[in-house]
Amino acid sequence: MSTRIAFLKGHGTENDFVIVPDPDNVIELSPAAVTALCDRRAGIGGDGVLHVVRSAAHPDARAMAGEAEWFMDYRNSDGSVAEMCGNGVRVFARYLQRAGHVAEGDLAIATRGGVKSVHIAKDGDVTVGMGSARLPEGDVTVRVGDRSWPARNVNMGNPHAVAFVSDLGHAGDLYSAPPVSPEGAYPDGVNVEFVVDRGPRHVAMRVHERGSGETRSCGTGACAVAVAAARRDGADPAVTGTPVTYTVDLPGGRLVITERPDGQIEMTGPAVIVAEGEIDAEWLENALR
Repeated sequence: MSTRIAFLKGHGTENDFVIVPDPDNVIELSPAAVTALCDRRAGIGGDGVLHVVRSAAHPDARAMAGEAEWFMDYRNSDGSVAEMCGNGVRVFARYLQRAGHVAEGDLAIATRGGVKSVHIAKDGDVTVGMGSARLPEGDVTVRVGDRSWPARNVNMGNPHAVAFVSDLGHAGDLYSAPPVSPEGAYPDGVNVEFVVDRGPRHVAMRVHERGSGETRSCGTGACAVAVAAARRDGADPAVTGTPVTYTVDLPGGRLVITERPDGQIEMTGPAVIVAEGEIDAEWLENALR
């Protein structure tokens, strides 16, 4: 390994990431290394790491190489591997554009949640085709302290429990994962969203992301919230035959989510690169001791 490792820092509605370009997949990003990089005091700081690898060079993505040249090997800040990160895909696309790998317009990005269609607009916003949601059967309940709410189980390639509440303050500090029952509903953990109404087709949310705690934004969570809201509001596009769009306000900004009658969901929002530099390999090695 070279003595210095290139990195960038970016965010999508303040969901922030350390970006590690590694086209040939030669950098070993252990869980401990990811945790060190994401440490906000002793490291660079971020909600996760975007490991940028050519699909053909990564065993988890080789089967997708014919559809998408680049693979988003995403890690949560605790070092765990995640299937997908909607804000991460937008920032990943912005990095590819900045690096000259892609231009404005359409591209495909491989993720552990499948190949995602992306559009980089001239105005700077990035739209991601998030696929369709699955709505697993069964009642789910979210609890914070003495309060509890029924929640909608929504899977966007990763699991979500969406609870509609009267006040976002009822979510508590979200430092630790809110208890969800039944106990076996989410064997691998779950992202929990708390949602309030702001107006017609307009909601606000807070989220606890598994492996990261409360984050300023969660793209898949915003999609899950829009899907749950549409069912609650009787606006399921598969039933009405009409696309439905929700504006979703998050602590870090605003996302616009559209679900179409065929079930496909699109998410549009900003993606910003804020810095680039080099990680000192000696620091990283010492951080892992």
